[in-house]
Amino acid sequence: MTTLLGLDLRGRRVLVAGGGPVAARRAAALVADGAVVTVVAPHVCEDLRDLVVAGSVRWEPRDVAEHDVDGAWLVQAATDDPRANAELCRWAERRRVWSVNAGEAGAGSARTPATTTHAGLVVGVLSQDGSPDPARAAAVRDALATQLTCGPLDLRPRRRADGVGVGRVVLVGGGPGAEDLMTVRGRRALSEADVVVTDRLGPTGLLAALPRDVEVVDVGKTPGLHAVPQEEINRILVEQAQRGRTVVRLKGGDPFVYGRGGEEVQACRAHGIPVEVVPGVSSALSGPGLAGIPLTHRGTVGSVHVAHGHRALETTAVACVVERSATLVLLMGVSLLAEHVDQLLAAGADPGTPAAVVERASLPDQRVTTAPLGGLVRRCLEVGVAAPAVVVVGDVAAPGLLEAPA
Repeated sequence: MTTLLGLDLRGRRVLVAGGGPVAARRAAALVADGAVVTVVAPHVCEDLRDLVVAGSVRWEPRDVAEHDVDGAWLVQAATDDPRANAELCRWAERRRVWSVNAGEAGAGSARTPATTTHAGLVVGVLSQDGSPDPARAAAVRDALATQLTCGPLDLRPRRRADGVGVGRVVLVGGGPGAEDLMTVRGRRALSEADVVVTDRLGPTGLLAALPRDVEVVDVGKTPGLHAVPQEEINRILVEQAQRGRTVVRLKGGDPFVYGRGGEEVQACRAHGIPVEVVPGVSSALSGPGLAGIPLTHRGTVGSVHVAHGHRALETTAVACVVERSATLVLLMGVSLLAEHVDQLLAAGADPGTPAAVVERASLPDQRVTTAPLGGLVRRCLEVGVAAPAVVVVGDVAAPGLLEAPA
């Protein structure tokens, strides 16, 4: 049988014997845990040398000796000599010091579990009895990490009932809409939330799996109807965090790509609220990609210009289409699409320039509409294009661009 314990090694001496990559990984993990690490080895690899230069570990450039165990709380035997590892573990056993044999898991008096962290917890996996199986433990650890990150488990740290202390705000980019295109870090933040302030776009289906006590505040905006002004959203974030809560601001795409995330960061910092930004997959990049449109393509175009469609296009956006020097990606451009196309054509853009509109990118009802620039508006009216959608203008939008050469 194996007893799984958590060791507090902060300020305590740990001996690592060996200078290779395994020893380097063990030493780095121990340093991160606050241990006072001494490495004994004739030579050390580059990663260990970096730890030595940084002053994180002390290095004795020689073979390990029995007296090195004296005063240690834990011994890590990680040399490339199995006999030396076994002998070091015997020295530790005589002194009642726990030892880990990195080359033969069952030969020491302790074993290192396969671990993952989530919501302030450390989860470890060890073989219960019989022959140690580190590979199996690692596989189970990886499966648990996926479940903890993506599953419906509620592992949020519990606060005192009075909510004392300042909370924090996490701006999470949810990606274009499909739940599996949200980042692992974003899913982790969502699982730790006490309050979720959400837009109408992005992976909103994940909200249904949140624990019942998680408060969801819908501040979503629709074209032409901004029910919750940005100033009010900022106030909600600050007020909720001041109540000691972890607040996730869930956005579609990326918080810093036309997501007004910068304003929300400023509002939090102005009130001393800790704020973190978790990037998301912007629809400016993912929408065309999911439609099979490369924003850059060797021999076609090597630059991308991203703009929003709330008003007339800026000079640089128009120039990249007229000169065919960059692909133009237009977000939130459906309502003013006719005006944008007229502006491009009036500036001298070729009416035959390929263009495409990608609706509801990444979702089951995704649809792609293609047409030459001069006929794009008519075609969109015929099929009933509606927001949310991404508009792409440039030679990369030509149908058949990626077909195999004849």
